[in-house]
Amino acid sequence: MLERIFERTLFASRWLLAPFYVALMIGLVVLLIKLAQELLHFALHAWEAAEAQTILGVLTLVDLSFTASLLIIVMFSGYENFVSKFDHTDHKDWPEWMGTIDFTGLKLKLMSSIVAISAIQLLKSFMDVKNNVDRDLMWLVGIHMVFVVSGLLMALTDRVVAGHHDK
Repeated sequence: MLERIFERTLFASRWLLAPFYVALMIGLVVLLIKLAQELLHFALHAWEAAEAQTILGVLTLVDLSFTASLLIIVMFSGYENFVSKFDHTDHKDWPEWMGTIDFTGLKLKLMSSIVAISAIQLLKSFMDVKNNVDRDLMWLVGIHMVFVVSGLLMALTDRVVAGHHDK
């Protein structure tokens, strides 16, 4: 009986993750505010901006979009994998991937999103190379490569483990 109470309490503790997902939702609102700021700044200076500045502005919008998408993936997948399943019967526009991403898929999507965000940051730095120190650029390239290699190793590890379980 003590074991059963412990297991139920342990199982119920998964709801302690819910505030984390609420915090990510608030982070999404903050990103939306930042997007509005960047878009306003971008639009107000569109006529006088050089081509490189325009590309940097667009890359900033893409970067914010990727980061917001990453938050959505983590919020929904994390909630479904660790807290509770969504009842999406009333939602006609429910994305197919929601409810189908397991922890392995979540890790890979998360890592690929981080690589994409890192690549955009790197591209933004290369577009503004005159205002960046070589040392900083080398650090950005090194960090990006760590993300790329980590993602590849994670995917390879998951593939090897999945192949091992198939036998």
